[in-house]
Amino acid sequence: MRSWAREEVGVPICFDLDGTLGHFSSGFILLREALGEVWGQQPTVEELRLCRGSTDWEIVDELHRQRFGLELDEAGYARYEAACLARFREVFGTGGREAIGYRGVLDGLHQLAATRQVWIVSGNAPALLLFKAEVLGIDPAIPRLGSLPRHGRKDLLNRALSGSPGPHLYVGDRPHDLAAAQALGLPFVGIGAEVPGTHVSLPQDTDAEILVSAIRTALGAAY
Repeated sequence: MRSWAREEVGVPICFDLDGTLGHFSSGFILLREALGEVWGQQPTVEELRLCRGSTDWEIVDELHRQRFGLELDEAGYARYEAACLARFREVFGTGGREAIGYRGVLDGLHQLAATRQVWIVSGNAPALLLFKAEVLGIDPAIPRLGSLPRHGRKDLLNRALSGSPGPHLYVGDRPHDLAAAQALGLPFVGIGAEVPGTHVSLPQDTDAEILVSAIRTALGAAY
C-alpha cells in the first residue's frame, strides 16, 4: 500500500483559479473594457461569444483576428495585459469590490502545498493571475503559470508538469479544464456544478479535508 508521504513533492497537482479557488465578478466586462481602451472600441458580447478558447491569449487573439484580420502579437498582448490589470486593480483593489474566495478549497490548496508540489495553472494573463492570487491570499511561494502567447490550456499544463514524474492531477471548474486534463491523461477533480462527468465533483463550499481526501483517492486510482 502506498503512503501519502511517498507521493510527496514529486507529483505536481495543478489548480485552475477562476471558479475553482474563488470568483471575481464581471471578469468578461472588464476584459471588454480593457480591449476598448487598447483598440478604441470594445468587442461586442456577440464577438466574445464566438470565441472558442479558454485562456486570455486565445480569447484576445480570436477577437483580434475578428476585428483586424491579423494574429495578435506579443506587444499587443502585453498592452491588453497592462490594461486589464489596471481595470482589475481599480475594481478589486483596496476599498473596492470584494472577490469571493472559496475558503475550504483555498485551505486545501495550502495543506497540499505543505507536502506536495502544487501549481496554479490559469487562463489569466500572468500579471493578472499574480494580482488575483494576491487578492485571494494565496501563498506567494506557490508557483503560478498564466496564459502565454500561442499556448492553450493543455500547453500550459504540459509546461508546468514537464520533467516531473506522474501521475499528475488537475483541479478545475469548467468543461475546458476537464478537456485539457483528458487530453493529457490526467485525473481530474471538479469544483462546482459546471463540469459534469464521472470524475469526483465537489461543491464550492467543500471542506479542505474533503478536497484533500478526494485528490488522494484520484491520484491513487491513477496508478
